[in-house]
Amino acid sequence: MVGPGMKIALGLSLLALLSACSEEAPVEKNRPRVFVQEVKLADYAVNITLTGDVQARVQTELSFRVGGKIIQRMVDVGDRVSARQVLARLDPKDLQTNVDSAQAQVVAEQAKVKQNAAAFVRQQKLLPKGYTSQSEYDSAQAALRSTQSSLAAAEAQLANAREQLSYTALIADAPGVITARQAEVGQVVQATVPIFSLARDGDRDAVFNVYESLLAEPPSDRAVVVSLLDNPAVKTTGTVREVTPAVSEQTGTVQVKVTLDSLPPGMQLGSVVSATANTRGKSAVELPWSALTKNVSEPAVWLVDGEGKAQLHNVKVGRYLTGKVIISAGLTGGEKVVVAGGQLLHPGVTVEIAEDTYKDLSVGAAQ
Repeated sequence: MVGPGMKIALGLSLLALLSACSEEAPVEKNRPRVFVQEVKLADYAVNITLTGDVQARVQTELSFRVGGKIIQRMVDVGDRVSARQVLARLDPKDLQTNVDSAQAQVVAEQAKVKQNAAAFVRQQKLLPKGYTSQSEYDSAQAALRSTQSSLAAAEAQLANAREQLSYTALIADAPGVITARQAEVGQVVQATVPIFSLARDGDRDAVFNVYESLLAEPPSDRAVVVSLLDNPAVKTTGTVREVTPAVSEQTGTVQVKVTLDSLPPGMQLGSVVSATANTRGKSAVELPWSALTKNVSEPAVWLVDGEGKAQLHNVKVGRYLTGKVIISAGLTGGEKVVVAGGQLLHPGVTVEIAEDTYKDLSVGAAQ
């Protein structure tokens, strides 16, 4: 049996052992092991390939200047027309009636002028001999002037009626190609409603629709090489002539017009063409997809500070590419970016940097 003294000694020994264990330093947890790269800024330029079509520099909407019923159409889409060529005609019956009426009015006014002129001549002969009064002479002169004015008004109305009648013929104002038709024989049309679209002969433009973000800065080179989409061997050069200032509500793009220096065989009005343009180089950083994370809803990356702690840092993504992203803002160069192992990090955690880390991260100008 164990005596009371032995029990007390055993209890003190256990108490001393427990106290020694509690004084030992806690075991440090394993640090997250990450791969980092040092960032270097470099110029980054994007090659943009655009698709558009060849259009005439001047395109005119042709319409009748009077309303009526179309009775004849001489051309169709794709036809080449010459200047002063008649393209379509309206029924002239109503306007011809106006001409006949105005012509009759002119004849009536001419008869009145002839009659009043004879009366005035008689008054001129009788007045010096005293066979007529001054008032009768003045009345004859006034009547003659009044009828002369009426005749001039009737002749002007006749000229206007004849001009209106001439408007029943739709005439091309310049040589070119018909690119669209909006009316058919038998249709009643109003004045100024477009009937044909005419692409005038002369300079040709390649027209492209471009997203506004790609035109944030003026292009470094306004010269553009334009080639056929289905046959890139057929190409020509051009110069950026016009960039529309407004964004299209339907497409969200702006229109860029490139004046073509010449049209090679095979490239013609309406041909689908492509062009490659270089954007102005900007300072940017290229990162692998694995480096990109988010801070709430904003893109971000993990940085390792001078104390070896991870910090979440917001960045701006300029472009997403296959397997990598282009960071346009948020990094100034020299930072250590976590490119692998950042899945379990949280702000302020001390990390272990892998020895076989990448030396630097840079991006050059795109070819």
